Order: sequence, then C-alpha cells, then structure tokens
Amino acid sequence: MLTHAKINSLEDIDWDNWQAKDPATLVFVVKDGQILLIRKKRGLGAGKINGPGGKLEPGETPEQCATREVQEELHITPHNLTYHGENLFQFVNGYSIHVHVYTTGSFEGTPTETEEAIPVWFPVDAIPYSEMWADDEIWLPLVLEGKKIHGRYIFDDDTMLDYSLTEK
Repeated sequence: MLTHAKINSLEDIDWDNWQAKDPATLVFVVKDGQILLIRKKRGLGAGKINGPGGKLEPGETPEQCATREVQEELHITPHNLTYHGENLFQFVNGYSIHVHVYTTGSFEGTPTETEEAIPVWFPVDAIPYSEMWADDEIWLPLVLEGKKIHGRYIFDDDTMLDYSLTEK
C-alpha cells in the first residue's frame, strides 16, 4: 500500500504497474445547452457536485456500469453513451480509482432525487467548478468539446497535488 510520505507527485508512482483499487465511471448528460450534474449525498465526494457514476461490479463492462449507475442515482436511462477516455486518481492515503468518462445527449425518464444524489441542471457555460473536484475544471471542458482524454491525478483528501492530462 502507498503511504502519505511517499506520494507528492506523479513521479512518485510507477504508472506502468499501477492498479486502481476501484474501476468506476462518470456520465455527463448534455442536452439543449444544459448539463445534468448531481450533488452527491454520500460516499467519495459527498457534498460535491459531479456527474453521476460509480464503481464497476464484478463482470460488468464500464458502459454497463455507467448505465446502471445513472439509473440508480437519477432514475433515468442514458442512451448512446460516448466514451471520452479515462482518469486515474491516486490518493495519498492509499486509495485509488480508475474512472471511465462518458457523455450522452439522450436519456429516458425524469431525473429524480435518490438516496445517493440530487439532480441539478446547469448551463454548460456556467458549470459550478468551485463546488466540484479540482481536476474537473481541467478535463471536463475538453470532454464537453468532444475530445478524448487520459489524465493522472494525485490527491491529498480534497487537495490536488499534481496532475498530467493528454488529449487522445
């Protein structure tokens, strides 16, 4: 397990052999100049605004996970998911997560508050980055432009210590 004293920057990690504790997904629904985000009620990032998503279950593909998580968190079913790449997160406390990022412009149902999330629509040009994880402002605009990304990030709790981001 990685320890706090050993991680301060991307160079402190052997990314060729890095394995995330949890594979996960994020989905951003964008429709009519608006983006559907959630205020997380529990779990990693509770209280923050983000896209719906969560951890893969055994035997599940990232796309299946993305669909299931949006259904669970918002009671809607996304259609025609577009894959935009991945973000690898290493926390100094040892936790790590590999997030597959998707967008969609279509869904079935009405976004509904659940035990996990409160749905909130924002204009795409007024995304509340100050209420989100620090990395979101770096890569989400590229995803919303339709680009593919590959990011690596080091966090100490809510504080981003280092990152690299490449467009694919």
